[in-house]
Amino acid sequence: MTSQDWFSKDFYSALGVPKDASQEQIKKAYRKLARDLHPDRHPDDKVSENRFKEVGEAYGVLSDPKQRQQYDAVRTMGGGGPRFQAGGPGGAGFEDVFSGMFGGGGGQPGPGGAGGPQYRAQGFEDILGNLFGGGFQRGPVKGTDIAATTEVSFRQAAEGATITLRAATGDITTRLPVGVRDGQKIRLRGKGRPGQSGGPAGDLLLTVRVAKHPVFTAEGRNLRVKVPVTFDEASLGATVEVPTLDGARVKVKVAPGTPSGKTLRVKGRGLQAKDGVGDLLATIEVAVPSKLGRKAKEILQAFALETAKDDPRKDLYRDAAK
Repeated sequence: MTSQDWFSKDFYSALGVPKDASQEQIKKAYRKLARDLHPDRHPDDKVSENRFKEVGEAYGVLSDPKQRQQYDAVRTMGGGGPRFQAGGPGGAGFEDVFSGMFGGGGGQPGPGGAGGPQYRAQGFEDILGNLFGGGFQRGPVKGTDIAATTEVSFRQAAEGATITLRAATGDITTRLPVGVRDGQKIRLRGKGRPGQSGGPAGDLLLTVRVAKHPVFTAEGRNLRVKVPVTFDEASLGATVEVPTLDGARVKVKVAPGTPSGKTLRVKGRGLQAKDGVGDLLATIEVAVPSKLGRKAKEILQAFALETAKDDPRKDLYRDAAK
């Protein structure tokens, strides 16, 4: 896309935001539209696909403060106030306006050929570049960045899976970093819009949304899992099996008197990353039965009498009084 295209494209309207919208409003509007219009939701729907590209193009410009400023200036010049006319009775021609601004005389040659024809020979972008501080230079220009969001499973994020994205610029295949977090942003260099006049392509700014797993959570390279144990296992000690992300099980020794909330570390059973392997952190949760038979109640009542002198809340009351 060239700078002249901005005259005819209303990016604010494309995103449905006012011209004085904040960056947060622009980002929020883009995310909603990109999610609603994503080609995966509308396969073989050219209208939605074109709108998806239009929204991506608009966000690529308005999300960059410098490009947004240049775009606003171009739109003001092309649509706000007096319009430039090609000529006509009583009105100066487009070239006459600029030749008057830069010292030309009514579009006629001046001494040394420095009048109107000089500006006719100049490219339109050169003239605008002088007005806006080089924003329309003819040299290499880097392409605009684009933004995208992808949703992956917990396992894909944990293992660093290879995924294919359908972006405004086409399909892009990339490998996620191991243990990528929900909401993490990844910059894919050179995957944005093509540059101009030999300039490099822009970048793709990818936001990753990670679905929750029913058992595991990730903390960097480490994996966390909650392991229920019975009251007698926690009190008397036991060896229990703990699941791992690869589907296997590892045996963990629960020491006698282990309280609920204690975390046991299993070395080397976390996530495999470039800088090493994480651990599996198993947090013990003492399970309390919801129903007890008559005999079990009698045994627990006898146990309560036997341990009545032990007050588990004495430290709580002492520390609360400090």
